[in-house]
Amino acid sequence: MRPTVCLLLLAVLQSSAQSAVKHRVLFNRYLVPEIGLFVADADGKNERALPHRETEYSPSLTPDGKWIVFTSERAGQADLYRVQPDGSALEQLTNDPAFDDQGSLSPDGKSLAFISTRGEGFANLWLLDIASHKYQNLTNSRSGNFRPSWSPDGRWIAFSSDRDANPGRFPGQWEHLQSTGIYLIHPDGTGLRRLTKAGGFAGSPTWSTDAKRVLYYETDETGAYLAKSGNSRTELVSVDINTGERTQYTASNEVKLSPQWLPGGKISYAVRGLGTGGLRIWYPDRRVVTIVPGVIRHPSWSADGKQVVYERILQPASTEHLIPTASRDPEFELLLSEPFPSFSPDGEKLLYSQYAANGRNPGDTSIQMMNADGSGKHPLFHKEGTSAFDAVWSPAGDMIAFCVGKYFRAPGLPSSQIALLKPDGSAYREIAEEGVNNGFPSWSPDGKRLVYKRGKQLVILTIADGKIVPLTDGAHYDNFPQWSPKGDAIMFTTDRDADFELYTIRPDGTGLRRITNSPGNDAHSVWSNDGEWVVFSSGRKGFKDEMALYDGVPQPYGEIFAMHSDGTDVRQLTDNKWEDASPGWMPELQKPQVTQEAQRR
Repeated sequence: MRPTVCLLLLAVLQSSAQSAVKHRVLFNRYLVPEIGLFVADADGKNERALPHRETEYSPSLTPDGKWIVFTSERAGQADLYRVQPDGSALEQLTNDPAFDDQGSLSPDGKSLAFISTRGEGFANLWLLDIASHKYQNLTNSRSGNFRPSWSPDGRWIAFSSDRDANPGRFPGQWEHLQSTGIYLIHPDGTGLRRLTKAGGFAGSPTWSTDAKRVLYYETDETGAYLAKSGNSRTELVSVDINTGERTQYTASNEVKLSPQWLPGGKISYAVRGLGTGGLRIWYPDRRVVTIVPGVIRHPSWSADGKQVVYERILQPASTEHLIPTASRDPEFELLLSEPFPSFSPDGEKLLYSQYAANGRNPGDTSIQMMNADGSGKHPLFHKEGTSAFDAVWSPAGDMIAFCVGKYFRAPGLPSSQIALLKPDGSAYREIAEEGVNNGFPSWSPDGKRLVYKRGKQLVILTIADGKIVPLTDGAHYDNFPQWSPKGDAIMFTTDRDADFELYTIRPDGTGLRRITNSPGNDAHSVWSNDGEWVVFSSGRKGFKDEMALYDGVPQPYGEIFAMHSDGTDVRQLTDNKWEDASPGWMPELQKPQVTQEAQRR
């Protein structure tokens, strides 16, 4: 979260502390860089930045080149704005707690097609009449719909969608894959039809000037997942909207995204690669020229091809501690943190996991500690080349349990231990057997036992004698156990019903009970201090963009939800395009703290 938002939200939170706020939750927002928008000439020269305040993305230049529509999080939520290419005449177009993104103005400038989660929380295609400010949901689906593009004659809107697809998970992992096709719909919501064949992955449609063909990039479901890191291949293709005739333009081992036709039959596209990238132009004679090097995302051109707008990453994702962020529910105050935050029982100390200084390498993480006011940051445990994460305080505050080992190695090779450590960093010892993938410990309320994941099953270990008792049978993949503060139940994530859901079980192994029932993964649950509430991460609302367009995010979905411990009164707390996960509960009596760095901002 950037400076202006920090100050704004800090003021809001200070007033809300005396009003509606009842609960305070920390969580990690994975890999959110600072993104700015830039405009350049046709040859990529004369690059100039648009006035920048917060994370801003998804630019769309109108065909006449007079307006740039873009998404900004300057108010703490994703809303749509428009501005002239010289940075003047800034105007906010939407203002809703939901996620609004990927705006595209109609050729006559009267209507805005955009993607929004308003309503039921799914990414649908909406239309805004700018004069009357009336909204219409054009797709009304519980699937994901993305990247709308107007035909030059205004008769059609092309978009990508993952409707009618269930591609499953990435092989050997739990992240969902995505299968998308290109669809057409009239601006009044009629005439919906699929333009591309079933299966595979097709995205980011744009139109030919005669409104007869739609251009897009394509790959398969696995290729779309790998494209996020540049380790894949996509091709540029067009289809005739009347005959279905398909034409492929490229055949190269690159991740080619966001294509758009330019005058003279040229095609612009952005390249994501391992160590390479940039904005490129494909010529009908098969020449390819890079006009803007570097990390370029979502280029959009004027119809005459004389100017282009695109994203650049200004700063990589950075460490964030106790930074206020927007919440959809006034009873829940949200603050950003590094992964796996855990407050000491007295609320005075905070543990968290931190990536190595050389980048977000999950194979090199440390356990850090700081005071509740953000001061006194220091490493508690770090071993180079080793993953140390998910540290949790004992109920008495005299011991810390955490995971340590080669946890993120290839399937079949992982080996991680459960370790204990005193808060001063002394008395380190490993308490789980070698050669098994152990992780995610949670203390019993009396501090005498730990429940944790061993391989695919959950076990309970008695600290005094090291005795281990199986809690689940290992026939399913069980993970992320959390012992209730009341001591009567352990909540965990399991795939025993095909999807990953939250279950509870008694510490004696009886009373298995399903708590959630949603189409997306539910995980990373954590109890409130009184055991009445549970906060967790869920992918139940699906994708909010094409998977291939993300940068490096393992699962580009996941919002923070809260519910009563019996699964009732489910509330969505976050709504954005990022991955929100690993929540932690702030002690009820702990006042909201903001680091000195945030206060200076």
